[in-house]
Amino acid sequence: MYLLKALESLFFPNCCAGCGRQLNFAKQSICLNCLAILPDTNFVSQPENPIEKIFAGRLPLAAAYSQFYFTRSSAIQSIIHQLKYKGNKQSGIDMGKLMGLAIKDSGRFSNIDFLIPLPLFPEKEKIRGYNQAEILCQGIAEVLQIPVERNLVLRTRATATQTHKNRLERWQNVHEVFAVADPQKPEGKKLLLVDDVITTGATLEACGNSILSVCNAELYIASLAFAMQ
Repeated sequence: MYLLKALESLFFPNCCAGCGRQLNFAKQSICLNCLAILPDTNFVSQPENPIEKIFAGRLPLAAAYSQFYFTRSSAIQSIIHQLKYKGNKQSGIDMGKLMGLAIKDSGRFSNIDFLIPLPLFPEKEKIRGYNQAEILCQGIAEVLQIPVERNLVLRTRATATQTHKNRLERWQNVHEVFAVADPQKPEGKKLLLVDDVITTGATLEACGNSILSVCNAELYIASLAFAMQ
């Protein structure tokens, strides 16, 4: 058994999603050093924070926040890259748990009924194997004990990547691409819409408006990171 574990460690090392250093524990995905330097925004407890200002006048929200600032060539960029493109779902679950703890302690996101991951187009999700927003939701749900509604909102057509697009181009790219599968289910509920990164907020705005256009719900938004422009 020891030899098997040693060989597994040699050929399939458990490495930190932030810095790549080998970790000592099998279920650990991010080292303590990386966790200590992640750039927390502290937005979760701040009304009228920069995330809420992004959506002001565009999408009526009860509260919104991002957990960390996104910076280039950093641990948080590496963690998100590992989650989205390298199949490192455990890093997403662990980041979701951090978000869940922050949300729980904030007092601004109380009595949420459903977690809604921002949906991917089905073909894209099939290629990737999962939706990274849903993985974050799994971690949040583990802390808050709130159900994840993965099929409540659907993305009805494929869209081009939002990278390198300005705010108007991003909005035009995602306008009217979301649909609510069962408008009665979110009626009168408190919904937390979750994504990995907020830049202009265009995709979340389009998704949120599609939800609020068919039901009377209270909408909240949370993301792992905020990429300032």
